Amino acid sequence: MPGRVLILGGYGNFGKRIAAALTRDGIPVIISGRNHGKAASLVQLLPGGLAEAACFDVSQPFDEHLSALKPKVIINTCGPFQNCDYSVAETCIRQKVHYLDIADGRNFVTGISILNKKALKAGIAVISGASTVPGLSSAVLEFFNHEFSTINSLRYGISPGQKAERGLATTRAILSYVGKKLNSFPSGNKSIYGWQGIYRQRYPELGKRWMANCEIPDLDLLPARYGIGRIQFSAGLEMGFMHLGLWGLSWLVRAGLPIRLPRFASLLLRTSDLFNALGSADGGMHMSITGENQKGVQHMRNWFIIARNGDGPHIPTIPAIILAKELLTGKKEITGAQPCVGLVSLDNYLEELSHFDIETYIS
Repeated sequence: MPGRVLILGGYGNFGKRIAAALTRDGIPVIISGRNHGKAASLVQLLPGGLAEAACFDVSQPFDEHLSALKPKVIINTCGPFQNCDYSVAETCIRQKVHYLDIADGRNFVTGISILNKKALKAGIAVISGASTVPGLSSAVLEFFNHEFSTINSLRYGISPGQKAERGLATTRAILSYVGKKLNSFPSGNKSIYGWQGIYRQRYPELGKRWMANCEIPDLDLLPARYGIGRIQFSAGLEMGFMHLGLWGLSWLVRAGLPIRLPRFASLLLRTSDLFNALGSADGGMHMSITGENQKGVQHMRNWFIIARNGDGPHIPTIPAIILAKELLTGKKEITGAQPCVGLVSLDNYLEELSHFDIETYIS
């Protein structure tokens, strides 16, 4: 065996999907978390002999656990990452264990390079944001980049299905910036606020859905990497009244009312689930790239990925799965600390998703 993968938060919304994908390919995993019962229950559902449970709190120093378990790769799914430090990654560096996470916190992912010198010295990879953004978004840009001499604008976003499984950490992450002014980026506007700037996006199969501003690391990373003049990322809820209700709350936060929305994440998530019968399990992501082609002529590409029957939550797990396999087998030699930009090809991404009811569209 090439080595084991320790999944922090391994029985969570994304961790359990990563564990299933790795064990399906014969890779042994360790499911960790603070609840041994939940970890052990997931182990029973995975192929025999390929999974074990471990119980500890990742917010506490875990050098001893890491020394005892001896994984080759760690995948950190313990979000939200917006207010996290790099203690987990630093422990991995000390122990010389490859580190991956699925973070979408803007400052967390863009700041991971601060660990670059330490990671290089240890000879390991420290990769942050091994998820939809910037993992998939950069893969799409890499795929189309040769068609453009200049990218003037990138407008893109994600709209999950109402019945698709939603994680508490993701909900808290979004609520942390609803109604708050986002740090500047190439947008064409001086002031951008979370869950505002709403618009309607038409998706193949899904129809129109509301979208609103979200804060992600791409806002800094992609313009720097691809020379994008203007970028806008949005997310949307399938149920219009829920989307617009959160938009209304964003104005209260923007007005200065002392509303701490992340404290109500669990309540809002439970309330949202009451309306599942009104929605679907189908979601999508869109990317609209505009600019000039190699001959200086105006050029546009529209790319969509549509996930049916609740398969959408598998999409964010793919970069971590691919990179873990490549690091275990030595197929890809990566050292140093960096965001997950341009590290996974779109072809490999879609191949890993071929097990699910997912389809892409290009125009």
